[in-house]
Amino acid sequence: QVQLVESGGGLVQAGGSLRLSCAASGIISSINAMSWHRQAPGKQRELVATITSDGGTAYGDSVKGRFTISRNNARHTVYLQMNSLKPEDTAVYYCYGDVKPAGHLAVFGYWGQGTQVTISS
Repeated sequence: QVQLVESGGGLVQAGGSLRLSCAASGIISSINAMSWHRQAPGKQRELVATITSDGGTAYGDSVKGRFTISRNNARHTVYLQMNSLKPEDTAVYYCYGDVKPAGHLAVFGYWGQGTQVTISS
C-alpha cells in the first residue's frame, strides 16, 4: 500500500527557513507529478508548488522567489525549501503525488497526512 509521509514542520520566527520532506513508501513503479499544498485555518487548501517527473516546476504567486520544490526520484521523495518565511505562511502543509503502484496500469492520487508549519511574528 502506498503512503506519503511528510516531515520537517515546526515553529520558526518570521524571516527564518524550514525544509519539508515527503517520502512515498510502498511498492511503486513510478511517480508522476508531485506537489505541496497548504491549508490555513478557515481557508481553502491552496497549491504551493508542483514538480513534474523530469523536474519542471511551478509555484503559487504568494511563494514565488521564497520557496523551492525539488525531488529525488530514486528515493520517491519531494522537498520544499521555504525561506524568508512570513506569518501568513502558517498552515498545515500537505504533499500529493500521482503514483503508479507496481503491477498497476493506472495512476492514483495520494495525499500525505500533513505537517504543521507555524511562523511567529
